[in-house]
Amino acid sequence: MKAVIAKQAGGPEVLQLVDIDQPVALEGEVKIRVKAFGLNKAESYYRSGNYGEFVPDQALGIEAVGEIAEDSSGTFNVGQKVATAMGGMMFTRHGGYAEYITVNANNVVAIDSNLSYEKLAALPEAYLTVWGALDKNLEIAEGESLLVRGATSSIGLTAVIYAKTRGLTVIATTRNPNSVDKLKTMGADHVVIDDGNIHEKVKAIVPEGVNNAIEVVGAATLKDTLKAVRAWGQVVVVGLLSGPPVLESFNLMGDLPNTVKLSFFSSGLLGSEALPLKESPLNSIADQVTSGVIPNTIGRTFNIEDIQEAHRLLDSGTANGKIVVSL
Repeated sequence: MKAVIAKQAGGPEVLQLVDIDQPVALEGEVKIRVKAFGLNKAESYYRSGNYGEFVPDQALGIEAVGEIAEDSSGTFNVGQKVATAMGGMMFTRHGGYAEYITVNANNVVAIDSNLSYEKLAALPEAYLTVWGALDKNLEIAEGESLLVRGATSSIGLTAVIYAKTRGLTVIATTRNPNSVDKLKTMGADHVVIDDGNIHEKVKAIVPEGVNNAIEVVGAATLKDTLKAVRAWGQVVVVGLLSGPPVLESFNLMGDLPNTVKLSFFSSGLLGSEALPLKESPLNSIADQVTSGVIPNTIGRTFNIEDIQEAHRLLDSGTANGKIVVSL
């Protein structure tokens, strides 16, 4: 089968499309014929040697969509359209950058929608992460306000869309004034131009501060994001756009506002007993994308032969949406 691997850590040029043996499904696993996959910053960090243990000759990718090729347990039907995310993909097994993958059955969601594979590939990692962060960590509720810090990233756009469908007032940030109209089209009620210090701008919109914030940029902007949240509010960190998740000289009394809660959500929980995917809204989201209720977040699509070009775009941060690769 064809798969994208890297013999060594480095830039996009280390990615190679090669022929390797198909993986064998073990007990509790299913084999999926991959039709498309989305790109994620985690894969860029991993490719660069800055995220987890680098494993040469192992296909990259933490999500994929396709159809069931084998399932000895009978949980899924052969040919069933499915989506999968995490569950050790890229780290302990081949990831989604391959024609065939084997994954834990718990990390697979059967998709009933007739949404195309290309559009479906933009959903799993982004929406499942946002579902975990907003519904599980923050426990958002209709009528609340949400700050999305780093809203033009694929996770950020997804958070804007998802929160708006849940009835929240959404304040989105971007460094690029040209992105304002798109963010408003995606559902943002207010857009703040991010110069690194936006808490006063946010409080000019919501004087008492927002109920909740989802931090996609990461450590570089977290202290400022915390200042934009009201008493008893919450911030969940999901992104690493600014680099390693390390805060230098963080003062718990000075930098963490009184009563504000801070948490981190990792999509590594997806499919675990703590976060079973059977509870996820992925099918409903796919249906809403099909009907046009939820907008499409794809920024650019590529064929797998052009994976190096796709990763150069991923590294540039200028895709303005989800990057999807088709096989």
